[in-house]
Amino acid sequence: MKVLEGKSVFSGIAIGKISILQKVDTSVKRVHVEDPEEEVKRVEAAREQAVAQLQKLYDKALQEVGESGAAIFEVHQMMLDDDDYLDSIHNIIRTESVNAEYAVATTGDNFSSMFAQMDDDYMKARAADVKDISDRLVRVLSGHGDGELEASEPVIVVAEDLAPSETVQMDKSKVLAFVTRKGSSNSHTAILARTMNIPALINIEYDESMDGKMAVVDGKSGNLIVGPDAETLKKYEDMRADELAQRAMLKELKGKETVTKSGRKLHLYANIGSTGDVANVLANDAEGIGLFRSEFVYLEKEDYPTEEEQFQVYKTVAQNMAGKKVIIRTLDIGADKQIDYFNMAHEENPAMGYRAIRICLDRPEVFKTQLRALFRASMFGNISIMYPMIISVTEVKQIKTIVAEVKAELKEQGIPFRDDVEQGIMIETPAAVMISDLLAKEVDFFSIGTNDLTQYTLAIDRQNAKLDNIYDSHHEAVLRMIQMVVDNAHKEGIWAGICGELGADTTLTERFVEMGLDELSVSPTFVLPVRKIVREMK
Repeated sequence: MKVLEGKSVFSGIAIGKISILQKVDTSVKRVHVEDPEEEVKRVEAAREQAVAQLQKLYDKALQEVGESGAAIFEVHQMMLDDDDYLDSIHNIIRTESVNAEYAVATTGDNFSSMFAQMDDDYMKARAADVKDISDRLVRVLSGHGDGELEASEPVIVVAEDLAPSETVQMDKSKVLAFVTRKGSSNSHTAILARTMNIPALINIEYDESMDGKMAVVDGKSGNLIVGPDAETLKKYEDMRADELAQRAMLKELKGKETVTKSGRKLHLYANIGSTGDVANVLANDAEGIGLFRSEFVYLEKEDYPTEEEQFQVYKTVAQNMAGKKVIIRTLDIGADKQIDYFNMAHEENPAMGYRAIRICLDRPEVFKTQLRALFRASMFGNISIMYPMIISVTEVKQIKTIVAEVKAELKEQGIPFRDDVEQGIMIETPAAVMISDLLAKEVDFFSIGTNDLTQYTLAIDRQNAKLDNIYDSHHEAVLRMIQMVVDNAHKEGIWAGICGELGADTTLTERFVEMGLDELSVSPTFVLPVRKIVREMK
């Protein structure tokens, strides 16, 4: 028995034989050509064929994993139209008088290497996309088809790396899990694995001798266990049986209300960080999105995202949720989320420094751009706006002034938006808790950010591993603060919920219901487990 340690990008347990995916050989030889312009024409013909292939993949993915999971194939089509990419290929052909295959492969390697060396994890993950489209062009030019999974039974697919196109083309009924040597948790393949709800591991150093051997994928520990002994196999078979039974039981809760036996209703929403997470929200039957962390729109960029770029993201989420509530938190950076192009000075204590709404109010041009995008997107679904890190009524009034200016500008420009967009604030500081009676008069709802509220209440930096043993999110002071916020919200006729990690703590679900919380927003996979507990309450 051999245990290989890696990193999990989606949990779960898979048991079966390993099938090492052999990729089509896309290596090419450098060949001198007499007519470079003819090679340029070959590239254009191959590009058109590749774009057509990608459109078919998009259509297939749309049916299997939804619009967010299929979006990568639209991105690949755009990459094949990128002037810099095509100019590089044409330049190599013309200046070196070489064959099209060599020019495409060289450009793919160069661009992929460029992305891989970037500091940003998201941009690093794009290196695989550039390699994917280049390999596709080479295959078309050389007349090769795509590598396919050949298996008569469901298998654990093991590969050096997996391009999104490869995962979509596979027969999903034959795939138990994905295991790769390369890749990242931000890659589109990882996103697809999560969307398809199958275990996936990366950073596994496998060898060819493992092909065909029985193995276990432990998506919790991140381990691949090759050739498990009888005792280990039995343990994981029992765990897998429990997992399947739990899933089956939870699936029966889909479409049902989150309501106690006595009729107490709780709204159960999900937290997301990107449009790619929406499919998981829908798959787990959340009533809506209680926290869309819009900062990831900024974190994935090398410069400030434009109004149009943000509008398209918010619009897509609103449309995909088809009328269900989507609460979008405005930019919340600073502390542990730094963005280079914001050029923020170093701080000794960033958790209590220049962050979140403080940045937005200090840089109204950035704030207004986001607000314009949000209000424009409100026409396409049920969008609410939530402001983070509030400590005073003054801040809320400043926000209202800026919102009024944005609405006036949109009206003057004839740009449609909903005037009745629900607006709320996050309660994540003791200051906000203590004046929640005053804040409740100014907003439409409260959402309690228990992660920061706990660290500020207990004076414990949640990033400091040395303090883990005394960091207590169940501390009575924190729970009493939650109760105070709920009570003050209800006195003013507004609703209150939790969007912090504590909302998914099933040991507290009953107490939260008893407190009178109106809503919990949790990671998508916790929606049904929390619903189960609520429905079993008296």
